[in-house]
Amino acid sequence: MGHYYFSLDISHIQDRHTEVVRDMAFWVQLTLLVAVLFPAYVESMVRHYNFTVVTKHTTKLCSSKPIVTMNGQFPGPTLYAREGDNVLVRVTNHVQYNITIHWHGVRQLRTGWADGPAYITQCPIQPGQNYLYNFTLTGQRGTLLWHAHISWQRATVHGAIVILPKKGVPYPFPKPDKEKIIILGDWWKADTEAVINQALQTGLAPNLSDAHIINGNPGPVSNCSSDHAYTLHVKSGTTYLLRIINTALNDELFFKIAGHNLTVVEVDASYTKPLSTDTVFLGPGQTTNVLLTADKGVGKYLIAVSPFMDTVVAVDNLTAIGFLRYKDTVPFSPLTLTPIPPINATSVTSTFSRSLRSLNSKRYPATVPLTVDHSLFFTVGVGIDPCSTCANGSKSVGAINNVSFIMPTTALLQAHYHNISGVFTTDFPATPPIPFNYTGNPPSNLQTNNGTKLYKLAYNSTVELIIQGNAIIAPESHPTHLHGFNFFEIARGVGNYDPQKDPKKYNLVDPVERNTISVPTAGWSAIRFRADNPGIWFFHCHLEVHTSWGLKMAFLVDNGKGPNESILPPPKDLPKC
Repeated sequence: MGHYYFSLDISHIQDRHTEVVRDMAFWVQLTLLVAVLFPAYVESMVRHYNFTVVTKHTTKLCSSKPIVTMNGQFPGPTLYAREGDNVLVRVTNHVQYNITIHWHGVRQLRTGWADGPAYITQCPIQPGQNYLYNFTLTGQRGTLLWHAHISWQRATVHGAIVILPKKGVPYPFPKPDKEKIIILGDWWKADTEAVINQALQTGLAPNLSDAHIINGNPGPVSNCSSDHAYTLHVKSGTTYLLRIINTALNDELFFKIAGHNLTVVEVDASYTKPLSTDTVFLGPGQTTNVLLTADKGVGKYLIAVSPFMDTVVAVDNLTAIGFLRYKDTVPFSPLTLTPIPPINATSVTSTFSRSLRSLNSKRYPATVPLTVDHSLFFTVGVGIDPCSTCANGSKSVGAINNVSFIMPTTALLQAHYHNISGVFTTDFPATPPIPFNYTGNPPSNLQTNNGTKLYKLAYNSTVELIIQGNAIIAPESHPTHLHGFNFFEIARGVGNYDPQKDPKKYNLVDPVERNTISVPTAGWSAIRFRADNPGIWFFHCHLEVHTSWGLKMAFLVDNGKGPNESILPPPKDLPKC
């Protein structure tokens, strides 16, 4: 058999191979260079979570009941991510109630579909259904919270959000040795859904909670000795970052540890100038990060969580008890106590709130709007409306500028995006329709107007909003939350806001940056923000009783120019009403 010889010129293949190797080397070197120069960019990742809503039987205060939980945990699981990460949370509903989840304080830039308030940005997730919340943590780092945002379910459906800085980016304060999450809340022996349903049917105020809790524990109470207390275990010489969250439905709270000072370094996931204090004040929905150094003698120290109420409104006045315990503390050591602030300690809340300042560093500047496109004045409070089916022929209502908000049956964001008419109007009043002495004697006619009214803002316009508490029925502090934005509190005061004198008090340099602000009792807060997030954004009192009564409204922010300034299309699995 003959032999066949083939001659093949492979020089062009060798040249191409060399070229490919050079290209690969270039891209490897470029990737390494990017990783060195921009580590945070490379490290951004997709975080997947599965949240399952289930019922769990729970015993507290020597009383048992089923509660709605996330993944069977109370408080619920912590969501961990880094600044810049894309977060995907699949929420599956296995209980009899409709559910939605709000990622409180997350900016949701162009992703309003993931914000969560029922009938505002989405229809609820019905029993047996699921929904994928998809959002990116752009320009945010710190402590926030997630919670149910329908009826009163956030009483037991809530948890922490911990957004770590990008990899390689340090905290702008001394690095703590360890970190702890401390979630404050309130507890009812009764079913909270039954509590609010009864109140809405009778027109009367709902029953008060039975206790306050720290990480789900009320601690010892007079009529039940079996309840556990939260214990914070520490080691001498160690510094801890405490991530404190107030998830209570209806109570503003003080937090205090006997014998120890705390240094505030962040509120609502915005860095602050260091503030040394022995008492932290948080309204519902607010978060505060503090540094705690274990620099006292070995032993056991009281942790106290007590309510604030400086008016005639009834409040759950029980103090939740916990313990700070040093390593090597012997059993039955005496407890170091601390005086708790009086329930009406207005001076403590005022001093704390006025002392907070944005860090305002080169890396984390306070970008306060210096010009204003919309000057708004909202008076907030409660009123009385007629109700033929209610106990006294009337019912309590909450209102902003005398408008009590009527919840739609179609989600507002869907109606806006798809141009569905008849769901809402955009005639929310920029100022009170009838001015009056807001903190003085109330007007004779206490009845409110009702409607699903929104206030429209152009994309990237700037807003100054005066939130004025009123004394109709009773003056009260209002912890007020704005979805979709951070804002700067540029001033606060008691009495009626004076448009001539009070602007002279504005801090436009380093005001505290927040997403929830406690408006002082019979007083006012001035805030500014830039409407750089298209969509529909809820604005409401974070006392759940007031939200249920209608103390809420929403802003409609138009799209800007082009897709990068426009809301994204709705996801295919968006729940239907």
